[in-house]
Amino acid sequence: MRILDMTKLDHAEGWEHHRRSLRWIDQANEPVLALGRVYPAGLKVETHSHKRTQLWFAQRGIVLVTTEEGRWMIPPGHALVIPAGAQHSAEMISLVEMQSIYVDVVPRHAPRPRVVEVTALAQNLIDALVQVDTKPASEHRLSLITDLLLDEFAALPERPLGLPFPGDPRLAGLCRRFLKSPSATASIDEWAAEMRIGRRTFTRLFRAETGVSFVTWRQQACLFASLPRLAEGEPVTNVALDAGYENIAAFSTMFRRMLGRAPSTYLKAGSS
Repeated sequence: MRILDMTKLDHAEGWEHHRRSLRWIDQANEPVLALGRVYPAGLKVETHSHKRTQLWFAQRGIVLVTTEEGRWMIPPGHALVIPAGAQHSAEMISLVEMQSIYVDVVPRHAPRPRVVEVTALAQNLIDALVQVDTKPASEHRLSLITDLLLDEFAALPERPLGLPFPGDPRLAGLCRRFLKSPSATASIDEWAAEMRIGRRTFTRLFRAETGVSFVTWRQQACLFASLPRLAEGEPVTNVALDAGYENIAAFSTMFRRMLGRAPSTYLKAGSS
């Protein structure tokens, strides 16, 4: 079966199934492959890569994926597009129900990891392919599902849930410390002073190292830290105040600007 509950396997059995899956993905001839997994909280998947591009869709739970370009969060209702050949590892922050599809070619977009929001249509198409072992379909129907999914794949909206990390050791240290205690009030001047460099030098260095401005990265990091807590059902007020926002309205404005809807409804909509 292509749906496997990894929570019922011991470590050795789990990794043997993982290795089998990697071989199946690399050797199969079908244009689109699909499988489902249930992972226990705390599981870490060691660094590996695929010959195909992967769409890792989190139905339930939250995953952190690490690549050479940074760390990427997949909250419920979203997927990470992992380019073919990209080395990546993963950590399950909570119990995770996931579905993955693997394709030879992904139209448009540069070959870099990106988080996308999975539409209702794409969710249904992915589910149909994952369930094919228990709900058989004709070759004609499978061909239609596959073609439509590939077309829908290209239109999935990208969401700013990736968090690029700098290579500069001093800057990376500040970024890691910030993630442990994110604050919307952190300033460029404070960070520049800690690095003992001028404001302009800092802003140039930060963008060169991460590809985004300090303000954008700070907002993404605050959002990055808030999603697991919201997913666990914590009140929006607590999450907003802990992140340094003066009130819910300011937090909700940032959240809505970056993700298109209010924090109180975002994860509910994504996991429905």
